Amino acid sequence: MTRSATDWLRSLPSLTGIPPAFDPSDAPDTPEQLFLEWISAASEAGVAEPHAMTLATVDRDGFADARTLILKDVDRRGWAFAGHRVSRKSEQLFERPVAALNFWWQPVTRAVRVRGSVIPADADESAADLVARSPAARDGIRPGDWLLWRLVPDRVEFWQGSVDRRHLRLVYERAGEGWTRRIATGHTDTHQSGETNA
Repeated sequence: MTRSATDWLRSLPSLTGIPPAFDPSDAPDTPEQLFLEWISAASEAGVAEPHAMTLATVDRDGFADARTLILKDVDRRGWAFAGHRVSRKSEQLFERPVAALNFWWQPVTRAVRVRGSVIPADADESAADLVARSPAARDGIRPGDWLLWRLVPDRVEFWQGSVDRRHLRLVYERAGEGWTRRIATGHTDTHQSGETNA
């Protein structure tokens, strides 16, 4: 390769997907409702593994870490994922129980970012998640070694790309027992909605 990495990277196309129609003023009151709509639309559009996500954590020294996981569930309790109790991921979450998730669905030029605190599920839920795995995936794992986690969000951002770079962002932020929403395009907030009930 004779070109520099910078030139080559700049030459690659971006935002090549086709975003679905989306009117943020009609978005549901809670982010989990909209997330389920978006992930279903991504799956129907042929996005491979739309439940794959990047989980970002912080270690005891303040260094960020990230890995790709599969989303297990999402409801009013939070976004669920799982892993070995003695993994680096679990060690970091026990030390600093905060995290962020990122979903990227290129064919529909959509992304979702979720940020908040993380709590372990109870032993029965963790055991049930282990049992739900394939025999090969649970081979050698004892129930007490497997842990289901939930990220309880305080902020969820829904991002839809645009070739003119006037990207659309709908941001939910927790406000007591409910949520506020604001709509932004590019880098500028254009609308602030009132509080909604969870």
